[in-house]
Amino acid sequence: MAMVCLSDFEAYAKKYLPKIAWDYFAAGADDCTTRDENILAYKRIRFRPRMLRDVSVMDIRTKILGSEISFPVGIAPTGFHQLAWPDGEKSTARAARAMNTCYIASTYSTCTLEEMAAAAPGGLRWFQLYIHRNRAASRRLVCRAEASGFQGLVLTADLPYTGKRRDDVRNGFRLPPHMKVKNLEGAFEVCKMSPLDPSVTWNDIYWLRSLTRLPIIIKGILTREDAELAVKHGVQGIIVSNHGGRQLDEGPATIDALVEVVEAVRGRVEVYVDGGIRKGSDVLKALALGAKCVFIGRPALWGLAYKGEEGLQDVLRILQDEFRLSMALAGCASVSEIGQHLVQSSKL
Repeated sequence: MAMVCLSDFEAYAKKYLPKIAWDYFAAGADDCTTRDENILAYKRIRFRPRMLRDVSVMDIRTKILGSEISFPVGIAPTGFHQLAWPDGEKSTARAARAMNTCYIASTYSTCTLEEMAAAAPGGLRWFQLYIHRNRAASRRLVCRAEASGFQGLVLTADLPYTGKRRDDVRNGFRLPPHMKVKNLEGAFEVCKMSPLDPSVTWNDIYWLRSLTRLPIIIKGILTREDAELAVKHGVQGIIVSNHGGRQLDEGPATIDALVEVVEAVRGRVEVYVDGGIRKGSDVLKALALGAKCVFIGRPALWGLAYKGEEGLQDVLRILQDEFRLSMALAGCASVSEIGQHLVQSSKL
């Protein structure tokens, strides 16, 4: 079977992954309205392409927080990559380095920070952090990330409690015995409740700042009010995200929330977006609406399920080729030429 687009990888993963793993990766909260809307919202955006623009030479590179990446697509933090491929996050890190883009490694990885760093030395990696009730464990993770050469700290803000993912409840989801949440081994053995700290507030950004020199990016922002608070509290970046529709159902699609956030920050910090990106043209739409870069979650896992590191590179390469083609057909020869003039919204 020729793998032509990202939905081909999705079909492969659904067919060959164990049902409990597929259901975990695919799950949205409650009715999955927001999960599905993340994708549908892109279809309501139409292009306003420009013609006769000389697109004989294309430049699709961009920079995020000063680091150049080959094109504006990175890998979002997702947990438990060994459910998709035996080498887990080590393969993800290698694929990101090979494609010269950014990988955000999850707190809930099945490989350690140190293993990821050793697997892909020199790669651009950020570390995604959940703040736990055991603050000492969170502090140690931040220090380990910095010591391992990670170049950014991504604080996830939308998970004071875990959303209700019905298939996971039905399946009684848990990791197989041979897999571990490697970065947290031993940290919560005496904890009888969720290890996540629901008391986290904006002031905890100051606490994080006291622990590290890494730039702090906050993930999970969907409103102008929270975007303004993020800037006020000194973060360097915002990821517009609804956790892939896995937290509060019936919130906004991320591409719809993006415009509000971009307008609120007024260029003071970089804004990124995840959720629902399935084609290179989706990437172009997100950049036209103000995103500096997009991050893919589930499609990265589908690539891993297909052929590990090689499969994930295939996914990224397809997005890269589609993005370049969409840019050219819309009349943009470089990322700097992409702007809001390129799109309009329409009702389907």
